[in-house]
Amino acid sequence: MIKSCYIHIPFCKKICSYCDFCKIFYNEIYINKYLDALENEINKYYNNDLLETIYIGGGTPSSLSLEELNRLFNIIDKLNKSKDLEFTIECNIEDITEDKLKLFKDRGINRLSIGVESFNENNLKFMNRPSIDLDKLKYAKKYFDNINIDLIYALPNETLEILNEDLNKVLDLDVKHISIYSLIIEPNTKIMDLEPIDDELDYEMYKLICDRLSNYNHYEISNFAIPGYESKHNLTYWNNEEYYGFGMGASGYVNDVRYTNTKSINNYIKNEFNRVEEHLTTLDKEKYELIMGFRKLSGINIDKYKEKYNRDLLDNETIKRLLNENKLQIKDNNIFINKEYIYLQNEILLQLI
Repeated sequence: MIKSCYIHIPFCKKICSYCDFCKIFYNEIYINKYLDALENEINKYYNNDLLETIYIGGGTPSSLSLEELNRLFNIIDKLNKSKDLEFTIECNIEDITEDKLKLFKDRGINRLSIGVESFNENNLKFMNRPSIDLDKLKYAKKYFDNINIDLIYALPNETLEILNEDLNKVLDLDVKHISIYSLIIEPNTKIMDLEPIDDELDYEMYKLICDRLSNYNHYEISNFAIPGYESKHNLTYWNNEEYYGFGMGASGYVNDVRYTNTKSINNYIKNEFNRVEEHLTTLDKEKYELIMGFRKLSGINIDKYKEKYNRDLLDNETIKRLLNENKLQIKDNNIFINKEYIYLQNEILLQLI
């Protein structure tokens, strides 16, 4: 049974300099056509599974008007929802209004993920993002208890002092969840020709983040939560479980097939979803299990892995070596990357797969 669903809304009022996600400028001409196609895609591929998480991402879903958002929620109402549904929508600061917060609440949203990225004006200018209105963030807390704040660090010219001030401000907000990512310079973005910051400084920043957020549960390499507020939806990905992905450029994982939809708005609104599919072998699934599972600080359960793949992780020679090197550790029958080496996760994963 598939228990999670991602819905992609690609429209943005502004395009961030670092963003390589599937997005287009907000254009009223496309909205209703897009929502028509989204409804058609859901009708075609959704198998009435009881969903425990729904995540509306983008793009900027909150850029839609109240009327457009109501149309979106009417489409989502067709999905079979658990009574304990975690229902998230991504939201930008400039879109936070009382009308939208009330609408989100009335339509079942119980988790906001707010893109802040930084409180520093130079950082925001570099990312082509608006200034942060702290009052709007505090206002959102009157309507929602479960709020995630997104931050980005390791920007050009950023110092430990600037990062520390960002951390001070997000801690002052006292939100339940913080996602914080090192800037990745991607092709086909406005900053594609920039050089990343020095690796040593990046590592010092990561250590500062882990230290300052020590009162949170650091449960995934880039995610921190008050216990009980970990993202159920994102844990679907990290547990290598299947999920629906609907919308332009959306990815999903259904019946041992990983797929990605067309990134062309013209194709999508013509109901030409043009899914690129990867049909997984057992070995492929094991690789994804390692790649995703070792992102979690708790790692991978040895018994569950054996139950899924009829293979003992402890028989793997590379894993034996990494255990001997103390880069991997075992506790409560879980095997995980030693916290001292979590920053080198990608290097360790390359050895494993």
